[in-house]
Amino acid sequence: MSRSPETERIMTESSDQELQSPGAAAIVADVMRPALTTVEQDAHVAAAAYLMKRAGATALVVLDDQQGQRPIGIITETDIVDAVADGKDVNDVRIRDLMTSNLIFCTAATSIRDAAKSMMTGKFRHLPVLDDTELVGMVDIGDVSRALLGRPTD
Repeated sequence: MSRSPETERIMTESSDQELQSPGAAAIVADVMRPALTTVEQDAHVAAAAYLMKRAGATALVVLDDQQGQRPIGIITETDIVDAVADGKDVNDVRIRDLMTSNLIFCTAATSIRDAAKSMMTGKFRHLPVLDDTELVGMVDIGDVSRALLGRPTD
């Protein structure tokens, strides 16, 4: 079987990348994005959809109304799609009714590999990044994948 020079180059690059083990020493702080858009639990789901579209986000961290900056959950585009598919009116349903409240999070010092393991184990694509109890960012499966593959962030 003959291989083209391009195939050889790709195979060589893949082998080199595996030896270098991209993402092994990388931490979440290297790839996280600021979680600039958040939402309160009493807002309508339509508001969350609007905020996601406007921010280009696929998930929003839900903040406690009384405490202000305390993260209490997360709502994702999948939550909204499921609600619409179930015939729910996004102008009537509140975020608290759809959000995931058992919030799994990481810190900026969490390794990329540990973040990936958490995502795989929990079967989710977003991890809020907290410093003590304060929200400092968000990391998603794309950020983690790029880091593990040694690709630059967008």
